Amino acid sequence: MQVSVEAGEGLARRMTVELSADDVEQKVDQRLREVAAQARLPGFRPGKVPMRVLRQRFGDSVRGEVLGEMVQSSFADAVSQEELKPAGQPDIEPDIDLDQRRYAYTASFEVLPEFELSDLSGKRVERPTAEVTDGDIDNMLERLRTQRRTWEAAERAAQSGDRVTISFKGFIDGEAFDGGSAEHQQLELGSGGFIPGFESQLEGAAAGEARAVEVSFPDDYHNADLAGKPARFEVSVEEVAESKLPEIDADFMAAFGIDDGDEGRFRTDIRSNMEREMHQRIEARVKEQVMDALIEANPLDLPDALVRQEIAALKGQTLQSAGVSAEMDLPDELFTESAQRRVRLGLVVAEVVKARGLSASPDRVRALVEEAAASYEHPQDVIDYYYADPQRLSSMEALALEELVVANLLESAEVEEVATTFGALTEPAA
Repeated sequence: MQVSVEAGEGLARRMTVELSADDVEQKVDQRLREVAAQARLPGFRPGKVPMRVLRQRFGDSVRGEVLGEMVQSSFADAVSQEELKPAGQPDIEPDIDLDQRRYAYTASFEVLPEFELSDLSGKRVERPTAEVTDGDIDNMLERLRTQRRTWEAAERAAQSGDRVTISFKGFIDGEAFDGGSAEHQQLELGSGGFIPGFESQLEGAAAGEARAVEVSFPDDYHNADLAGKPARFEVSVEEVAESKLPEIDADFMAAFGIDDGDEGRFRTDIRSNMEREMHQRIEARVKEQVMDALIEANPLDLPDALVRQEIAALKGQTLQSAGVSAEMDLPDELFTESAQRRVRLGLVVAEVVKARGLSASPDRVRALVEEAAASYEHPQDVIDYYYADPQRLSSMEALALEELVVANLLESAEVEEVATTFGALTEPAA
């Protein structure tokens, strides 16, 4: 086997492999002898078909099979010989000349980038520090009560926080527009569920009252035909309802697994769950900073093949989570930036793992599984679920390895503790 490699632009490589004609023809003859033992042709007894006839009848197909197998095995040997690391599958272009006994092919592919791994020396990483206070627990209790609130009709004018049932019809320049009407729709005033300014103009309205609401659609409204345009809505208020929060009693606590009605134990459980969430948020923020710093410290070219693969994977995940047909076409541009980041991180993190000989311990994997299971009603069932399937468990193994990578890199970074609060860590950004 003779191999030559040409470097193209960036990470592109073009490798020509010339196979030994004697090896190819020997394998073809061997395969034809195997065919001869089973061949059934008119005029010949089983196993007695002459090689000349076999070659004429099956030669082309057998040669194609043999060459396919030899290309696959020789490609692996050739890239190993040339110390190349292909990224993705190669494009194979055969170069066959039977008269000249030439059996060759050209493989075009990209290689993984080579780079000197840099650590996080001189990089600053902030580690948030916080504690769960009694006030945080009180706020969480109110949130849990709000999630289980009920609604009762109110014999008064609507105010912020009330739920109104309305029917409405919208007009632009005096003409009704598509999508601007609804019947018997429920709306919580102050929730921000409608166009800015719509909900506030219904405050003070009572059941049975009609109001004209005038608003303008935001400039970035998702429907470009309506964006930035002023509109008038004729609104009929059918009902005003106020919320009723449940008492923190035995029935309320039972819904959260506290069957004995012990409020002290209930608060302890809430604190434990909040501290677990807080710890996860802190570690996530630190990890994000470490990964950002790692990317900044290790600029590298990306193989287009890997980026395309990642784009396809992100598309599939998006369509699946949205419950949309996999045949729906989404523009690559929507996923390119995320795909590039994921590929870049994958390459650099893999180099960290290799260079520093990191591996996830079974004990840490088990601890992560138990942490994930702790918030469920039957933790052991969740643990068994993960350990019943190696593929499921591999996700926890990857998490454990990422933890090791982050901890290892933090040793060279400048870590500064920054005091914050539970709310600042867990509330969504405005």
